[in-house]
Amino acid sequence: MRILLLMDPFIPVPPIHYGGIERVIYDIACKYVEMGHEVTLIAGPGSKSPGRLITYGQNGPGSMKIDWALMKEVHTIVSREIKTHDVLHNFGRLAFLFSIAWTGIRKIQTYMRYITPKNIRMLNLSGIRNATYTAVSDAIVKTGKPGGGDWKTVYNCAPVDQFDFVREVRADAPLVFLGRLERCKGAHSAISVAEKTGRKLIIAGNISTLEHEKEYFHQEVEPRIDGKLIEYIGTVNNEQKNRLLGSAAAMLLPIEWYEPFPVVLPEAFACGTPILAFPGGGVPEGIRQGVTGFLSDTVDQMAADVNRIGELSRESCRQEALSKYSDTVIATNYLKLYQSK
Repeated sequence: MRILLLMDPFIPVPPIHYGGIERVIYDIACKYVEMGHEVTLIAGPGSKSPGRLITYGQNGPGSMKIDWALMKEVHTIVSREIKTHDVLHNFGRLAFLFSIAWTGIRKIQTYMRYITPKNIRMLNLSGIRNATYTAVSDAIVKTGKPGGGDWKTVYNCAPVDQFDFVREVRADAPLVFLGRLERCKGAHSAISVAEKTGRKLIIAGNISTLEHEKEYFHQEVEPRIDGKLIEYIGTVNNEQKNRLLGSAAAMLLPIEWYEPFPVVLPEAFACGTPILAFPGGGVPEGIRQGVTGFLSDTVDQMAADVNRIGELSRESCRQEALSKYSDTVIATNYLKLYQSK
């Protein structure tokens, strides 16, 4: 197939550090080329593609406001490229589809965030043809379905072969927190779990550029980092992430929001690392209670679960990554949608 992939320009594809959906796009693009398909990626400056690459826009903080200059640039590119492609898979904003809604090309719109149904409803009312909406968890699909249309769940993936499976870790292996250092991600709760259990916690992730989130980090996270029990190592690249996750007893995911489906979940599982998490959004869909992780509601419950990590199966975590969340599985799931009518 001739596959056209479209993404917002704000973070390069793939991201060097933070960027969930940008990472997934790159992984499936590579898999499609490996399968023998032709791929054209439309993304921001600094991006890479295993096939053709068209760059547009600028990197930087995104905005949900309509940027009409950006919309015009995207329309010019997409209206030209759909003439020579079989499918347009849009991972960017829904507004990109309005100007080409009437065209016959197969269209897939993917969401990795809470959905506003009225926007879907407006696009459906415009008479969009040959379109399927997907989201990265059943929880996110539920937020979009009231807008109408054909909906499917396709989870986020990880390139499992790029992660080393660590069958056993030492008895005093650390806990790890990996993600944006924003309140909703729960680093403060992860620290509390470590303090209650006396278990070393390694924190990796980027500090937000938003003022209130920077204030959160400097006031509620940074003062508790002592370099011994609580260690902050900054952002990590893929190689560092592989070593970090593989050496951990478990990853903590004490989220405080409607988490769509974190890319770190299949990445941790690929290393054999189980997850202790608070339920929210699509997270419970990815964890088999008592097998690949524990779901709990409070810091005290998560701290108690730390003492039960030995009951979890690192082998099962790896198998989940291979059977449900590998780049091969997820690329194939999308491909089935591309080929359906």
